[in-house]
Amino acid sequence: PIEHPPFAQTVQNVARAMDAARAAGIKVVVIRNLGTPTGSVFRPGTHGAELHPEIGRRPRDHYVEKTLPSPFANTDLEFWLRSNGIETLTIAGYMTHNCDLSAVIQAVHMGFGVEFLDDASGSLGYENSAGRASAEEIHRVMRVVFQSRFAAVVTTSQWIEHIKAGTAPERDTPYASNQRAITARKSAA
Repeated sequence: PIEHPPFAQTVQNVARAMDAARAAGIKVVVIRNLGTPTGSVFRPGTHGAELHPEIGRRPRDHYVEKTLPSPFANTDLEFWLRSNGIETLTIAGYMTHNCDLSAVIQAVHMGFGVEFLDDASGSLGYENSAGRASAEEIHRVMRVVFQSRFAAVVTTSQWIEHIKAGTAPERDTPYASNQRAITARKSAA
């Protein structure tokens, strides 16, 4: 289960974002991750492979089934986006450090603008031979990295306000992000 931020809150924000997009005439794409028929996670026909009811019951303009972390790998997503004149993607859903990370980076490399709804996603904690990190650490670090170059990171409420105002949230740069970190370290010393 998603550990941070809490799934019960984040899935409601995914639904809010879908509703707000629909109301504003923004196309909605739903992406479903499918594992292998013999796998233990996202195996077709199991609960883990089903769309959450809050997501599944909402209207969508396009539907993608994928088997790799990136929604662009071996799917028609890029073709559909370009065919519909879509230049900016707003990413919500799971998991921040896996599928969202893959989508954000590949979208930027393909020339799309990217926005990431940080309270409409979540992470798991990990421990392996490289070390350990809590779900909160992973989610926080991914948000900071995304904002530094790859995506404008905002809350669902902030994103909805941008839609209403007709404005776009801003991304940062690696240099500016680093300079603020250096200044903060010097101030703390």
